[in-house]
Amino acid sequence: MTPDKSVFEQPQAGSTATDSAPSGVNEWTGDVSFFGHPRGLSTLFFTEMWERFSYYGLRPLLVLFMSATIFNGGFGFDRTEASAIVGIYGAFVYLMSLPGGWVADRLLGLRRAIFLGAVLISAGHISIGLSGLLSVDAGKAPFFLGLILIVLGTGLLKPNISAIVGDLYPEGGARRDAGFSIYYMGINVGAFVGQLVTGFLGEQVDWHVGMGAAGVAMLFGLAVYGMRAPKTLGPIGMHPTRDPDPAKQARQERNVKAFVGVFLGLITVLFLMAATGNLTLNPSAIAEYMTYAMVGMAVIFFAYVFALGKLNGDEKKRVAVIVVLFVFAAIFWSAFEQAPTSLNLFARDFTDRTVGGFEIPATWFQSINALCIILFAPLAAITWVGLAKRGGDLSSPAKFALGLFLAGLGFVVMIFAANAVVNSGGTALVSPWWLVGSYFLQSIGELCLSPVGLSSMTKLSPRKFVGQMMGIWFLASALGNLIGGRVGGHVDPENLQQMPELFTTTTISLMVAAVVLT
Repeated sequence: MTPDKSVFEQPQAGSTATDSAPSGVNEWTGDVSFFGHPRGLSTLFFTEMWERFSYYGLRPLLVLFMSATIFNGGFGFDRTEASAIVGIYGAFVYLMSLPGGWVADRLLGLRRAIFLGAVLISAGHISIGLSGLLSVDAGKAPFFLGLILIVLGTGLLKPNISAIVGDLYPEGGARRDAGFSIYYMGINVGAFVGQLVTGFLGEQVDWHVGMGAAGVAMLFGLAVYGMRAPKTLGPIGMHPTRDPDPAKQARQERNVKAFVGVFLGLITVLFLMAATGNLTLNPSAIAEYMTYAMVGMAVIFFAYVFALGKLNGDEKKRVAVIVVLFVFAAIFWSAFEQAPTSLNLFARDFTDRTVGGFEIPATWFQSINALCIILFAPLAAITWVGLAKRGGDLSSPAKFALGLFLAGLGFVVMIFAANAVVNSGGTALVSPWWLVGSYFLQSIGELCLSPVGLSSMTKLSPRKFVGQMMGIWFLASALGNLIGGRVGGHVDPENLQQMPELFTTTTISLMVAAVVLT
């Protein structure tokens, strides 16, 4: 899965409220009633499990639903347009984690931000559900409103719920690492089960039944958090970080409120203009311009850090390494995030999914990634530790290169599968084992690259830029989502030759990146 799926991830730097929490926190952090961990971990485990059920349950249905013909219950968008929308959606989910953490730190506090985020996500799913009761044209406005609400809600929930997990372990150490492992197991269980349930209901029953199941899951998550958080988390995460100077604190709050007001106002105006036909949006063009904008943001940020960051020579060398990792991470995620677009469409249109009279839903193939993370993440951790004890541990760049290489092998598999389709003139359905092999290799590649990237960001970043460098890591993920969405529509029965060309280009990009890092 994407970076949030790795069992090795740590919360965003700077996203903790422990310093300003009320006294009595030890009563809640010292508890060991949940498998030797604080009870609060169980609340966060199940909240995040249901939230990831809803997110990963909805995501693979989007491109299939939007590209399905109106006769088959979809919107009838062309594949390029539908894939671009999925890419934009995924990119904004990651981008919103940056202001989401900032708003929580400065204004709401972690707990209120999580609750508000869960409410917004639930409202988004309800809006998507209501779209199914309307005609195709009338249903588009509530459908896209729902996606916007989910993006805003996820931006508030994701960075802050991870931060509270960290706050449960003020002592740090191995117990904290174990707590995060349990927490991320919940994420992967939710993603795995969610894609199975919503995929079956969406493809076999009705699109909106599948998407509705994702919404029900989020309501479960909201209920779990709303009822259990006060009982199991106590004062943890209740208060935002406050400046000891009242004047500065008041100014910070005004700035945050002004930002939120302008941001929400702009979104509202643009949405109303689009919904009333006064603004025509081209998803492919938007994705293209967003790609340029994100690359520009990264260039400007790194230029600022080098020129005005007051870094010494050693710090500049470390930031230079971060620049390289950022570029190669974006390449990796642009390949990896073809899962909900190009690989999803390939599963639907060119894969023999019939087993014993039962047609496997196309979306089920995406659950392979979550299953691989569940099964192989502990093995990867044991392997790295074992190599380190024997003095043979791979360097961070070597692990990064290995991840890129394995992902490249995953797309080599897809080149063979795509050529088999092309050679048959588009009449043959290929074995599902091609997709299984591709997803397996990409997942193992993720285990090599994602935790190394996160760890490197914290180790290499100059102290005063740690939080911002974590934001840059999420920017790489957002960029990968955008690029994956932009190219995802190239899997098209009307233009078969695009498929092997897409997978070949992806393979070359990954392999060249791996060689450069070696």
